Amino acid sequence: MSVRLEPELHRDIAGFGGGDVDACMNCGNCTAICKLSTEDNSFPRRIMHYLQIGNREKLLHSADPWLCYYCGDCSESCPREANPGETMMAARRYLTSSYDWTGLSRKIYTSLAWEIISVLVVGLIVVSLFFFLHGPMVTDRVEINTFAPSEWVEFGDLTMAALLTFFLLTNAFRMYRNIMSADQSMKIPFSAYIRSIPTFFEHFAIQKRWHQYGVRRRWLRHFLLVTGYLTMLTLVLFFLRWFQTDIVHPIWHPQRLLGYYATAVLLWATGDMMISRWKKRDGEMHKFTEPTDWMFLILLFLTTLTGIVFHLFRITGFPMLTYYAYVVHLSIAVPMLVIEVPFSKWSHLLYRPLAIYLVTVKERAKEQPALSVAMATH
Repeated sequence: MSVRLEPELHRDIAGFGGGDVDACMNCGNCTAICKLSTEDNSFPRRIMHYLQIGNREKLLHSADPWLCYYCGDCSESCPREANPGETMMAARRYLTSSYDWTGLSRKIYTSLAWEIISVLVVGLIVVSLFFFLHGPMVTDRVEINTFAPSEWVEFGDLTMAALLTFFLLTNAFRMYRNIMSADQSMKIPFSAYIRSIPTFFEHFAIQKRWHQYGVRRRWLRHFLLVTGYLTMLTLVLFFLRWFQTDIVHPIWHPQRLLGYYATAVLLWATGDMMISRWKKRDGEMHKFTEPTDWMFLILLFLTTLTGIVFHLFRITGFPMLTYYAYVVHLSIAVPMLVIEVPFSKWSHLLYRPLAIYLVTVKERAKEQPALSVAMATH
């Protein structure tokens, strides 16, 4: 079978960040030192090789970049300072844009202007909707559900969630098709898919591989960030009428405790990550950074901060400030969700566990013939 090689591939990847592919002599040191690399998934060396020879098809069909958690060991030990760890990160950005059938992801990853304009446009749409459609503004007391009825906001939230889910799942299907089509000769029984399902949820929930082989502090920070984010997202999407009320509940009420937990961990995690990137204190992991890394952290930090401001105005009884803070909060939160979740940084929360799941499915499929032979001999 003929393979089309594209020498300009590594320059295309360079638009998504990445190390110096030309400096790599493919010695294999990066793969030898990597705790997660295996005989079947020998990254980063294999990805560096694909880029050097320009094998775009192999790269698109590979799950290897998603199996890397960027501990930085490979870059620190590279004798040529080719920075394979950052190249793996760039490959993930590139693959994210390849799965996205709308083309927006590529524009956002390769153009800071595109990302900023996208965020501003979505934010202005949110402000415009409130400007023209908000309810009465009660000024003698705070009535957020009169100004922005929870059933209206809930309808908007669920509509947005449906759209984001559609984009994510259709992109994830393209990822599935790419990865599984790499082994067309392999017959994969349906049972392999079923038996591997727990793997997806295990890695989605706790990032097991990172916990086992990575730096525990980074893993904990990331874990708290995800739990805080998912807690707040669940409250807003599915329990808004319980969460957004005009009644000020006591501080020990579950509504407030969950909100305070999410707020605390999001502020700490995003703040700590931004400081780490600014001071480059996490070694190779934050030695290089792309605008999309900053945008995701800044938007999440500002969403959390404006949420606190809105809550403080609400419980202390400042009606007009509460309403304005609410609009500002949503004008940041909605762009963060619309832009970052399906098209940018946050999409890796789905793609990485999905890649591990698909790799597990293949491994189980390979075991199936051996298992059948063993059973037949007994």
